[in-house]
Amino acid sequence: MDAFYASVEQRDDPALRGKPVAVGGRPDQRGVVAAASYEARAFGVRSAMPMARALRLCPALVIVHPDFERYRQVSRQVMDLLRACTPLVEPLSLDEAYLDVTENNWNQPLATNVAKRLKREIHETTQLTASAGVAPNKFLAKIASGYRKPDGLTVIPPERVESFLQDLPVEALWGVGPVTARKLRAVGIEKLVQIRTVDLEKLRATLGSLADWLLQLSHGDDPRPVVPDRASKSSSTENTYAEDLVELEAIRAELDRMARENAEWLARHGLEARTVTIKVRYADFTTVTRSHTLSRATSDADVIASWAKDLVARTDAGERPVRLLGVRVQGLVEQGAG
Repeated sequence: MDAFYASVEQRDDPALRGKPVAVGGRPDQRGVVAAASYEARAFGVRSAMPMARALRLCPALVIVHPDFERYRQVSRQVMDLLRACTPLVEPLSLDEAYLDVTENNWNQPLATNVAKRLKREIHETTQLTASAGVAPNKFLAKIASGYRKPDGLTVIPPERVESFLQDLPVEALWGVGPVTARKLRAVGIEKLVQIRTVDLEKLRATLGSLADWLLQLSHGDDPRPVVPDRASKSSSTENTYAEDLVELEAIRAELDRMARENAEWLARHGLEARTVTIKVRYADFTTVTRSHTLSRATSDADVIASWAKDLVARTDAGERPVRLLGVRVQGLVEQGAG
């Protein structure tokens, strides 16, 4: 979905249309941008940015307090449309998902036509736009989906994969942020395909365990299947950031958002969780997890979010740049059984 939270607000309040809008907390209370409209992005405003900084970049910025229940309602509409096309839907967040449409309920052989129909149905149902990437695998589809936002459609057929890869900068690799990009440029790598030319041991010395995976992606090879929703012993949400998070307020705000998404998942499935776990990956790819087991299972969003934010105090977040955050709820039981 395109600028999802901000687009919902602009849809529902005509006075916001055409204006730079940021959804998030108040700048005088160390609030953080949860989403920015495209008008705001033109000024450099982006998600996870302190709202005070966003206002400095764009003094005319209109700040809207988030209404996550409304966003979840729209998300459910969108996900229902996707699942009407194929059962192989893997949600990444409220506003993004992978679909495997090799076989689909519409018996449509061309994935491009599937994408066009889904975009049309989403717009007709929600009055919002979505961007789609069509490609042979997750890695390429993810890149393609961001190519022509908003309301974009980018198709990478198998015969065009290599020519597409040739033009991509190293930042196009999923998981490569500014810190990793600087490491790669320090060894002479400007474009994604140049990773193939570097001695593997040198690459491993530069990037550690990430080297082999990035080398595989540089060939356009991503074997990961689309994994649909299914009965689970846990639920998790995580995000890798294009720019490392350095401010603790932004990190806590992101954990709060993810925790509430998991709480919504629990409530939707009639479940409660006994354990809350956060995942923090620093800029150097060191990853830590921190967990708390509750005295009683719950699906209360405030409780889960509070613990997720408290757990970050047991990490170096805020002192070391953070490239990935995640929240998991586990130890699941039926509601009322905890």
